[in-house]
Amino acid sequence: MTNPSAASPRRWGLTICLLSLAMALWVLQRQLPLADLPAALWQPDLSDLAQLKVHYSWLPRFCVALLCGAALGLAGLLMQQVLRNPLASPTTLGVASGAQLALALATLYAPGLLIAGEWVALAGGGLATLLAFALARRRGLSPLSLILAGLVISLLLGALNVMLMLLQPMGLSAMFIWSAGSLSQNNWDAVLFLLPRLGLALVLITLLVRPLSLLELDDSGARSLGLSLDRLRVVALALAVFMTACVVSSVGVIGFIGLAAPTIARLMGARTLRQRLVWTPLLGAALLLLTDQLVQGFAGRLSELLPTGGVTALLGAPLLLWLIPRLRLSTARPQASAQRTRSLPLGGQRLLPLLLLGLLLLAVVALLLGQGPQGWSWSLDPELLQWRLPRLFAALGAGLLLGLAGCLLQRLTGNPMASPELMGISAGAALGLMLTLFVWIGAPFWVRLIMGFAGALLVLLVIVGFARRQAYAPERLLLVGIAISALFDAVKMLVLSLNDPRGQSVLSWLSGSTYFVELPTGIMALLAGVFLLLVSLPLSRWLTLLPLGESTPRSLGVPMRGARLGIMLLAALMTAIATLLVGPLSFVGLMAPHMARVLGLQQARAQLLGSGLLGALLMVLADWLGRNLMFPEQIPAGLLAALLGGGYLIWGLSRRR
Repeated sequence: MTNPSAASPRRWGLTICLLSLAMALWVLQRQLPLADLPAALWQPDLSDLAQLKVHYSWLPRFCVALLCGAALGLAGLLMQQVLRNPLASPTTLGVASGAQLALALATLYAPGLLIAGEWVALAGGGLATLLAFALARRRGLSPLSLILAGLVISLLLGALNVMLMLLQPMGLSAMFIWSAGSLSQNNWDAVLFLLPRLGLALVLITLLVRPLSLLELDDSGARSLGLSLDRLRVVALALAVFMTACVVSSVGVIGFIGLAAPTIARLMGARTLRQRLVWTPLLGAALLLLTDQLVQGFAGRLSELLPTGGVTALLGAPLLLWLIPRLRLSTARPQASAQRTRSLPLGGQRLLPLLLLGLLLLAVVALLLGQGPQGWSWSLDPELLQWRLPRLFAALGAGLLLGLAGCLLQRLTGNPMASPELMGISAGAALGLMLTLFVWIGAPFWVRLIMGFAGALLVLLVIVGFARRQAYAPERLLLVGIAISALFDAVKMLVLSLNDPRGQSVLSWLSGSTYFVELPTGIMALLAGVFLLLVSLPLSRWLTLLPLGESTPRSLGVPMRGARLGIMLLAALMTAIATLLVGPLSFVGLMAPHMARVLGLQQARAQLLGSGLLGALLMVLADWLGRNLMFPEQIPAGLLAALLGGGYLIWGLSRRR
């Protein structure tokens, strides 16, 4: 009798593969009669435009989709196997972002290196992976620490990529489509490039099947059988990074395949490594092919411009959300953040007046000191002040709100990694705002605020719905954040790749610009931040008890459902206002509460005040530096805050044990 667990992957895997092939045949027969396919494949009629298009465009694109999908699936499987981490993939460990940044730098400053583009991408992806490992090694390479390190590096490198696109719009204009993963082809060069390289990688993986299978034992058991764990991990990860680099250098960044394909293979019943090595590349190829055929079948003339990688993430995010409850992850609830961070002996609450004084002094400097045609100068010129004052107020308000939102979320979940950025709440607010800008270009401020608030609140509800059953485990929160952030990135790249003027107009806002903030808006933002701070302070008792779990707060009279809903509403509103002002790119919501704890502000009330002040200080500093560092060019405040925050988090991860 057939083993059900063995039959299951065959049945489901073949169903997905046949569905993708059927979709491909449907798209193909719309372009060319199937009877003419052999001629189009081997000797196309030079006078038949349909045969030429199929031979030089559709068939190479078909093959590239299969090769790239299989390679990314195998890369994800290798990473998950050697790290024993179901969340590992080329995107979550920063490999794809590192490869993309390396190719962007080569495009701008050393185009001759693009002759060996895969090695440039390999260097970038390899360095990003090594950095993630160096950061996570201090904590024993636990799944949570490794994914956190990979997320921080991905966000930091992504911010650098956006900054390059803003500073060099002409040199990198084509990267909007390429960076989202475009499979469009006009010859067989990409196929001929990928086939031998991926074939060699597959041969090497086949030779490593037995050693890789032993990794399912614990380290001592594997070593007792003569396995060199460190050497095997280095070789396997090098192969995964190499395959990812080949894909990125050929077609750009394709997200989710490396995470989804091995996960689906496991959920379908592929228990052994040999089974997963068969079904993961098949599923990866089928998923990418199916997505690309959907693009070609329903996008019409836009299919050549519409990046398949963006659509893959657009479809993959709901798929991942469906998979999250079915993944076996740790259910241990993190302890209260106040117990996880070593604080410096700097005086605790006595530091708050000093923070306020420092913020006031920095605000004065940002208002009066700046670069001009004659260099640095102090100025009380009313014409300059009328430009600087709205930006100062906007930065103060946005930083205050992000710091408060991050503190509320970390206290609510008991998770020191929770923030509007990593949990996808900023992305949810940004999706609501982008939808408004496209549907109603001249929408008033209050309409945009409502839509941003609705997007942020929807994301929060999704996160809580998925994480509640697992006691707010960090892995669940991170996975949901990955899915939602990838969904936003997909929408953003799709919008920008269409060359719609409305899409181009929001690029500076997406990067966190305060350029166009007017004085009434800036004043409203600052007043909103102060008002919501005052609203948050009476919640200090709830914020003190909620990180302790379920039973303790309930026994002390905390209305759990009402408390969580109220805090979520506040965090969503704060995130929506801040995102409306400075865009979704920022680490302030993660960084400010952590800095407050490090400075000794452990109690809920003190941490709230400290997080708000530090968030405002960081955003004002980022806005002032962004205006002056590269004068007359300007770096958006949110983007510079992301760069500063990413650097700070990397430093913090490297120090914590």
